Amino acid sequence: MDELARRLGIDPLEFRERNVIGPGEHMLSPGGEEEDLQIASYGLDQCLQVVRDALANDRSAADAPAGWLVGQGFAMAMIATGPPGGHFADVTVALLEDGGYDVAVGTAEFGNGTTTVHQQITAGALGTTVDRIAIRQSDTDVVRHDTGAFGSAGTVVSGKAVMRAANALAERLTAFAAEYARAPRSLVRLGAEAVDCDGRSVPLKELYAAARERGVDLAGTGHWGGSPRSVAFNSQWFRLAVDPDTGEIRILRSVHGADAGRVMNPMQCRGQVEGGVAQALGATLFERVLLDDRGEVTTAAFRRYRLPAYADVPRTEVHFSTTSDAIGPLGAKSMSESPFNPVAPAFANALRDATGIRFTDPPFLRDQVWQALADRRE
Repeated sequence: MDELARRLGIDPLEFRERNVIGPGEHMLSPGGEEEDLQIASYGLDQCLQVVRDALANDRSAADAPAGWLVGQGFAMAMIATGPPGGHFADVTVALLEDGGYDVAVGTAEFGNGTTTVHQQITAGALGTTVDRIAIRQSDTDVVRHDTGAFGSAGTVVSGKAVMRAANALAERLTAFAAEYARAPRSLVRLGAEAVDCDGRSVPLKELYAAARERGVDLAGTGHWGGSPRSVAFNSQWFRLAVDPDTGEIRILRSVHGADAGRVMNPMQCRGQVEGGVAQALGATLFERVLLDDRGEVTTAAFRRYRLPAYADVPRTEVHFSTTSDAIGPLGAKSMSESPFNPVAPAFANALRDATGIRFTDPPFLRDQVWQALADRRE
């Protein structure tokens, strides 16, 4: 961070004091009071190294058409892993009659992948496989309180509640199995279909039946209030080319560094990052809400409101930092909307580098870029 401060022309000591960004430290509110936001893991340095490596090994400028202006730009961002003011999740994990498990969680699945992550967390705690985990979610008749799926809280808040509930059930299962099989508790190991009790294999179905006969509920509950919160980091770098005669912009290369802590599902998280960059490019290059004299939206139909198509989105190279967060479940941090944040400023910096003109009002439309270049020539 000292190097970053020097590049910004700020005294490194003053920069650290003003931003309070050391690992394990707390962020400060504008009034100076301590908040619940804490740097519980720090991967921004690795995100910056991703950009340095991209610059050192970049040959994309050679792909620009002759006569086009070429520039590169970078930006970084940080985001709290969860919304301020508390974000609550309550989860129940229970053993089922067939030896599988039921997870009742309030957070809704809307394509962000929380269902898969919650299955992975539960399976890891109970020594089973994800195909033996049934998820019940969102239905308030069958799940406990949850403030909702927003603020990048699906893994770090409800996921932590899932982890606590699964761990509680694991303890309960281990204790009951040890008593049932008359084995030392320290020699009881949970498995996918059975529990190993000092060499004796007791099927989970048998344990369920024995517990029901004795009136024992083999279930665990978990709660997490979303505080304290950690911080995730992202960096984005572009090299692009601009046609001075038409204002057309082509992205030659896109590189993204993401500090998501311990990544639960790399393929799924990579898809989130790629999707975040694509969505941000929509806001950067195409999407604009227009109002008429009465204040009504005139771009209410997709015919007039331009969204990026598949051909508009370049391949983005995604690199994850290797960090483990002290707050998030199993070291994880959030990574839903955070990839969006550095895209527009990185693109604007690259456009400034290519054209010498600072564009400040996205979307950076082709005709506006051409007009700005034409005005400068005149």
